[in-house]
Amino acid sequence: MNKIQGLTDFFQSFNQKEAFYEKIMDKKNMQKKILNHLFILSLFSFIYGVFMGCFNGFLQGFSSGIKVPVLFTLIILICFPAFFVIQSILGSKLTLLQMLSIILSGFVMTTTILVSFAPIVLFFLITGGSYAFIQLLHVAIFTLAGLFGMHSIIEALKFSCEKKNIYPKVGVQVFKFWIVILAFVGAQLAWSLRPFIGAKQLPFQVFREQEGNIYQSIIYAVGDLLMKDKTELENQIEQTKEKNDKCISDSTLQEEDQEINTNIGEKENETK
Repeated sequence: MNKIQGLTDFFQSFNQKEAFYEKIMDKKNMQKKILNHLFILSLFSFIYGVFMGCFNGFLQGFSSGIKVPVLFTLIILICFPAFFVIQSILGSKLTLLQMLSIILSGFVMTTTILVSFAPIVLFFLITGGSYAFIQLLHVAIFTLAGLFGMHSIIEALKFSCEKKNIYPKVGVQVFKFWIVILAFVGAQLAWSLRPFIGAKQLPFQVFREQEGNIYQSIIYAVGDLLMKDKTELENQIEQTKEKNDKCISDSTLQEEDQEINTNIGEKENETK
């Protein structure tokens, strides 16, 4: 019941942001709120992870469903301590649990955006999107979802600064720098936990050997997608050319047949 209430409160926050910020920073039942955040984050990220991995079958879908929640949890565990210590040095009066609740609310927003894109991902899986295209699609969705999530945290920190006077203004600017660190950690961690999608020509693997980096992979995916489009265009041009040549050949044969028939007819008339 508490989990359902947590979901309801979160969705109501879209229209009542200040009331939601008040609720997540209220010191009462803080542990329960954090557990609710973790539940929603884990549920939504599991669902999206399953959709990611279904590109390469059930096993990959289940594996990715486990790894996406693990990815978000590890990102928070790695990056949160440094952020909290720096904010405390800058004069933040937010407690550890309050700050954690704010950060988790942003990640819940991120996973909510992710799961809302699941039908679109399913559409491209059904219609046969290429591996390179699916890779870039997920990168774009994660980037968009991350931006919404971080914006949500910034708004909560501004609220605690302007309305509650328990958070320093400079802390908001420092958080923006922390977002950059968070992005690099998240990207490298995702690369270490790969595959999330799984190439169809490769056997199922829970983890892959550590080689290269995520940025090279994105560049290769863009190159593969462009090369595929170029190859398809060349094939279409070649097929069109072959059809035209065939039509010309058929037309020439018809003209020759007509000419032969005409000559035969003329000879028959002369004979008569």
